[in-house]
Amino acid sequence: MTNQRVLAIEDELHIQELLKYNLEKNGFQVSVAENGLEGLNEALTGKYDIILLDLMLPGMDGLEICRRLRADKRTKKTPIIMLTAKSEEFDKVLGLELGADDYITKPFSVKEMVARVRAALRRYEDDIEVHENAEAQGGPIISYRDITIDKEKYEVRKGDEKLSLTLKEFELLKMLIENQGKVLTRDLLLDKIWGYDYLGETRTVDVHIRHLRQKIKDEDGSNQIIETIRGVGYKAAAEGDK
Repeated sequence: MTNQRVLAIEDELHIQELLKYNLEKNGFQVSVAENGLEGLNEALTGKYDIILLDLMLPGMDGLEICRRLRADKRTKKTPIIMLTAKSEEFDKVLGLELGADDYITKPFSVKEMVARVRAALRRYEDDIEVHENAEAQGGPIISYRDITIDKEKYEVRKGDEKLSLTLKEFELLKMLIENQGKVLTRDLLLDKIWGYDYLGETRTVDVHIRHLRQKIKDEDGSNQIIETIRGVGYKAAAEGDK
């Protein structure tokens, strides 16, 4: 985990110093950008392993930076953790929808911040390994109702329509369908999809499930694909269930 490169896009000096000192103490190489435009240009060099992105920045806000990074091939897959002092769900939901991998609400503990950075990087490395293995083995196709998942190409189709899913949405759908009929807890999904090895923010799972349902047009009713098990988690209905 040592010597991995972190870009912190943050305009508050004391938080810059907090991030830089503690991440370097844990073996990371850290660069800091103080405003949105500087941060975007630095991130687009493609030389960073992970980006810590403040939501409220001078010049360009974090949401717009996130959108642009996800649209560029150099940073499309780079893990992004958003830093926000806001507690409103809207900002968190929008950040995740635009492709952020996680968010940390200020004030945050140093231990939590470092753990989330490590978890995001570990998950990214696992994704690369899984994708390379799938290419080598000719990954199988999963068919479920009118949904087809191509594990090699990381593509999902509903009928003839190709769906635009984020990596986390793809992994959630695949895991639920591969375990259809089984209830998967929020903590289990958080651990397997995000890689957290500590008590994480399970609302991250709820946000991604909500957007996944919208994209696969999973309406409430007797034929719903993803079922909510109140107070526990989610499951994909077993094939043939109505």
